[in-house]
Amino acid sequence: MPRTLSTVDGAVRVLEAFDADHTEWTLSGLARYLGQPTSTLHEHLGTLTASGLLTRVGRGRFRLGWRLLKLSSALYGSVPWYAAAHDAMTALARGTHLLAFVCVLERGDVPRVLCIARSVQGRDGPPVVGETQFELPAHATASGKLLLALHGLPLPMDATPFTPHTLTGPAAWEAEAATTRAARFALSRDEWAPGTSGLAVPLLGPEGEVLAALGVSLPTGRLRGRETLLRRLRDAADEVAWSLGYRAPS
Repeated sequence: MPRTLSTVDGAVRVLEAFDADHTEWTLSGLARYLGQPTSTLHEHLGTLTASGLLTRVGRGRFRLGWRLLKLSSALYGSVPWYAAAHDAMTALARGTHLLAFVCVLERGDVPRVLCIARSVQGRDGPPVVGETQFELPAHATASGKLLLALHGLPLPMDATPFTPHTLTGPAAWEAEAATTRAARFALSRDEWAPGTSGLAVPLLGPEGEVLAALGVSLPTGRLRGRETLLRRLRDAADEVAWSLGYRAPS
């Protein structure tokens, strides 16, 4: 890998190490977490701090810098549907007392499902798997399966079997994808981790195009109320689509 690309890749890995569970890092702690020598990380941290993408807090600790807010504001400003989707997600979390989320499909050589927003407002119950994850396993989550199916994509080549319930076979995936496209929602049950399940429906743009997935993650026991949750999800998604100008064919 050319040095320039390697340097950028290293800096990206440093930034991605920061999340809701790791808002601050020391040089030594980050080196252990990433499995990299401190000399290499020291260079990355210095460059990112000088650029404003990181900032020093206290002695030897680093936190994400304010400059990232400018970048994130520019990103969200370029996505006209984000505000409506975020409002719907927040209301869904409050109304169901579950983790609610908005996920998108990033196309590329290897498609990735990215959780771009999540809300736990009013949540009642223990945490569920994936609350702080940015990239989700496409084949083992409701949002991932929904987005893959609606975009006509195959099962990922590296479909890791997280549990005995994880869908990993191409033939099984084709049947699941066909069911998902017909039903216009996806369900995961103990597929990423035992005890955690999910439901997701598509968010549609003005022309009926699939923009994202709106969903909830919940303890598997709460799937007893699946029909009520699915109705709430569809109502929320319909409101977003209507606000964006989509009118379903009569």
